[in-house]
Amino acid sequence: MSAPDFRSWPWHAGMMAAALAVLAPVLALVGQATQGSGAHWHHLLQFVLPGVLGQTLLLLAGVGLLAAALGVGAAWLVTAYDFPGRAILSWGLLLPLAVPTYIVAYAYLDILHPIGPVQEAVRALLGYSSPREFRLPDARGLPGAIVLLAFVLYPYVYLTTRSMFANQAAHLMEAARLLGHGPWASFVRVALPMARPAIAVGLCLVLLETLNDIGASEFLGVQTLTVAIYTTWITRSDLAGAAQIALVALALVTALITIERHGRRRLRYTGSRRGAAIRPHRLRGSAGWLASALCLMPILIGFVAPAGYLLALTLERLGAGLWPSAALLRAAWQTLGVSAAATAIALAVGLTVVWSRRIMHRVPAWLRAVPRLATLGYALPGTVLAIGLLFPVMALEHGLAWLRATVGLNPAGLILLGTPLALALAYVIRFLTIPVGTLESGLERIPASFEQAARLLGENVHGTLRRVHLPLLRPALVASALLVFVDAMKELPATLLLRPLNFDTLATWLYGEAARGTYEEGAIAALGIVAAGLIPVLILARLLDRPTS
Repeated sequence: MSAPDFRSWPWHAGMMAAALAVLAPVLALVGQATQGSGAHWHHLLQFVLPGVLGQTLLLLAGVGLLAAALGVGAAWLVTAYDFPGRAILSWGLLLPLAVPTYIVAYAYLDILHPIGPVQEAVRALLGYSSPREFRLPDARGLPGAIVLLAFVLYPYVYLTTRSMFANQAAHLMEAARLLGHGPWASFVRVALPMARPAIAVGLCLVLLETLNDIGASEFLGVQTLTVAIYTTWITRSDLAGAAQIALVALALVTALITIERHGRRRLRYTGSRRGAAIRPHRLRGSAGWLASALCLMPILIGFVAPAGYLLALTLERLGAGLWPSAALLRAAWQTLGVSAAATAIALAVGLTVVWSRRIMHRVPAWLRAVPRLATLGYALPGTVLAIGLLFPVMALEHGLAWLRATVGLNPAGLILLGTPLALALAYVIRFLTIPVGTLESGLERIPASFEQAARLLGENVHGTLRRVHLPLLRPALVASALLVFVDAMKELPATLLLRPLNFDTLATWLYGEAARGTYEEGAIAALGIVAAGLIPVLILARLLDRPTS
């Protein structure tokens, strides 16, 4: 047996550092929460948790059911049937992914306001002249939050389920038809059970995003665990109580992931297609137009209405000569800066993790499981991550101050805490899953023979990566950089809790404008976030339309 290549250990050390950085907030959160006084837990259990936990579970159940119905229904329609506008609607169903949940809530609260355009139009049709005479029910509340969140998050289910439907063989559906089952029975008894793994994955993402939401829930008056964490820390200045609520949220996330994996544990369905793909059945007449309307409805509610309203407000403001203020431009510049920094760090760390895993040949078995730990950050809600990250960053600040004092420098001043660096670190931990998954997929497409040829020509592990793999990984690097950058721009919960004083991003600027009820410049910030989010969605739609082999 040849000796291990010690030149690989810097990569392994970087990978272990990344995994430790992801685990540190979780361990710190558990330690802080368990050290809280019994009085804190008694107060939470008696007065706080019953209400917020009940609201959170109802919200998760409602959003999950509605998002699953929308996503699975739309995926089956565009896969199994041909109808007017199908080609456009199939990728248009992804557009709500470009709009963060808090922006949809912000837009609809204005659209559905008693003196907003919808209610004024309804009163005009019915012959009323004042909101006192007629007004629609308030959009705020749990039902409104369920509907709005579901119409924004259903594309997660649509994406995974459509891919599964597209890879199912046509002969399975034909066999069901020969056995006497109609279209609906064939879907329920054959296609739907085979798509359960994909539905479970998409639904888990929907629930995680719902739990991470803070802006939409707060705007709509729903007291979830995430909102309770924020108000307990910021409004009541009770960090210990916030850590304990965050621990409950973390337990709920763990339960969601465990249930999702347990539900798929005994499933043995394969995504590889054998035989011809499902040929879309042509719907004619009213049936075809009904299918078009059903697919168009989620796009109108989840994307067109809020984005169109924001565009109208922005054009109206710009047409009146009211250009963005200096404060808004500064928030935009700060958004670009911290998102770019987080993207660069996330790419470097993600590349370290995937390359370390690639060159693992003669390492201990426990080390092979470490790369997966580095990708757990996406499962942490932003508020939970912010609370947990606070304590390791404080400890690191103390260490840096001691180091500066040791070498004779002034130990005063903060380097991480209270600076954009801590915010960028939170973004890296939360979105590290994106570059790791994208680069790992790119590396799998590079034959091992390329690496072996480079090593035979005298290249070490560093040179092989630099001269062989990095040029071939350029598309994956660009794609992951784009996704991380846009997600960092949209992130609200972690930004609210970790941003420095007098530091705003477009997301926090919009949150502040909506909280104050001043929507003028908030529309410009929201439209900027939506425009940035459209780029990866359009790229994703193009990839989704590629034929599968």
